[in-house]
Amino acid sequence: MAWAQQPSKEKPRYKASYSKHGILNNSDAPVAVNNTTDDLKVKVYQYTQNNGVMAFSDHAPNAKDFTVLMYDCYACQVDSKLDWQKIPLFSADYDELIGRAAKNHQLDPALIRAVIHAESAFNVFALSRTGAMGLMQLMPETAKAMGVKDPYRPDQNIEGGARYLAKLLARFDGDLDLACAAYNAGPTRVAQYQGIPPYPETQAYVKRVKILLKRYQQAG
Repeated sequence: MAWAQQPSKEKPRYKASYSKHGILNNSDAPVAVNNTTDDLKVKVYQYTQNNGVMAFSDHAPNAKDFTVLMYDCYACQVDSKLDWQKIPLFSADYDELIGRAAKNHQLDPALIRAVIHAESAFNVFALSRTGAMGLMQLMPETAKAMGVKDPYRPDQNIEGGARYLAKLLARFDGDLDLACAAYNAGPTRVAQYQGIPPYPETQAYVKRVKILLKRYQQAG
């Protein structure tokens, strides 16, 4: 699995959800790959090492209990069948942390909430194949630059993501569309195209965040 990518580069977005079967053992590992929709998803295996440290792998660990995490594209599904005008909101999740980060970086809390929703659907353990981590899907280099030591800690992830989002808004003179596009495709791409890059994923992402932003603002 790749773990290094500059924040200015394009990065696929994935959501993570725990297996419906919960904790499995090695004999339960999915095997043959076929052409069904489920098998096109990325399977990642979460388990606890002997030293107590949680680990992730792209193959089933030997002689260990593990949880299967299924990753499919969340923010990059251009033809998503989800109705973003009606999809349930996460209006109270991490309220204190989001409020604190919003105050620290002079952001609308609804914007932070909308980005988290679009990025990870509020899954604190969300992880992409390219290494984007946590609630706000921070790439390793972005997390490091924003002072985030543990991207799976909600407080650090939200604070780091909010700081990065504020920097993007400042860079693009408060233009929300460009800041969101930069969060998805990278600021270099936005500067290169002098606007939202002509990527279906990025264009869909910007629209999605704006829909969610309006709904979270209305929800209070």
